[in-house]
Amino acid sequence: MEIPRDRLTDLYRIMVRIRKFEELLVNEFAAGRIPGTVHLYMGEEAVATGACAALQPDDYIISTHRGHGHLIAKGARTDRMMAEIYGRETGYCKGKGGSMHIADIDLGILGANGIVGGGVCIAGGAALSAKMRSSGQVVICFLGDGATNEGAFHEGVNLASVWKLPVVYVVENNLYAEKTRITDTTRIADLASRAAAYGLPGVVVDGNDITAVYEAAAQAVARARRGDGPTIVECKTYRWRGHYEGDNQGYKPKEEVEEWKAKDPIPRFRQHLARIGIMSPEQADRIDLEMSQEIAAALKFAMDSPFPDPREAEEDVFA
Repeated sequence: MEIPRDRLTDLYRIMVRIRKFEELLVNEFAAGRIPGTVHLYMGEEAVATGACAALQPDDYIISTHRGHGHLIAKGARTDRMMAEIYGRETGYCKGKGGSMHIADIDLGILGANGIVGGGVCIAGGAALSAKMRSSGQVVICFLGDGATNEGAFHEGVNLASVWKLPVVYVVENNLYAEKTRITDTTRIADLASRAAAYGLPGVVVDGNDITAVYEAAAQAVARARRGDGPTIVECKTYRWRGHYEGDNQGYKPKEEVEEWKAKDPIPRFRQHLARIGIMSPEQADRIDLEMSQEIAAALKFAMDSPFPDPREAEEDVFA
């Protein structure tokens, strides 16, 4: 399954939107203007964009603590996301969720999750609901390499397989679970090979190649929608920043960081679109500028928005 040609420019725009959003947060966090912490997605933009491009508008996603890219790729507004990160009442969760807990049910964004692997069973519940309602909806569950060592992953994937639930597990293998390299905790080369234990297809793709991600995700989504059950899609990628902002990444070899930055998915896709005559360098530059302006406006929206009324602190609280 190839990406439809009429969607290629829009997908480039989404990738740049994610990058510009995260770049601004780097500076804002360093300046001490963001409450709490943030986990940034720079370097992994092709995964979220390619995977979400395979979904229909009423399909669902479950995100992670590193979720800004997933939300933007599913259609979230950057101004309301920025407001949420800054704790303002115009944010998606009225400023009460912050970076790790943004949700919008109307967009099929069932929430980001601060618990490693915590989204796996939530995705199973959403997929079971879709199956019981015969809605034809599919769930993409984003998770990191570290989450594949959690008990919830094994329990959730096994049950989804048994019940043939319409869910796709997109594993973003960026080589590190917090500060621990995956080779120190896992004795297999490909995490997707674990799919065989649950009777599922397991696919490994270059997570910095949006075309490869889209093709694998589209096949997995189609399989789920047919009623044939889950797929594990492992995307080999890399996070440029630390586990959280302020993490000095002393555990990463500098040569490794530079090697992966040279594989930046955005200029790679930009060059591909130029080669096939879809987007000229001038058009790409205009998109880059438009996205910078959009993110600057999103920050202004957040800064101009009020904080929640303290009297509302106990509203929308369920636990």
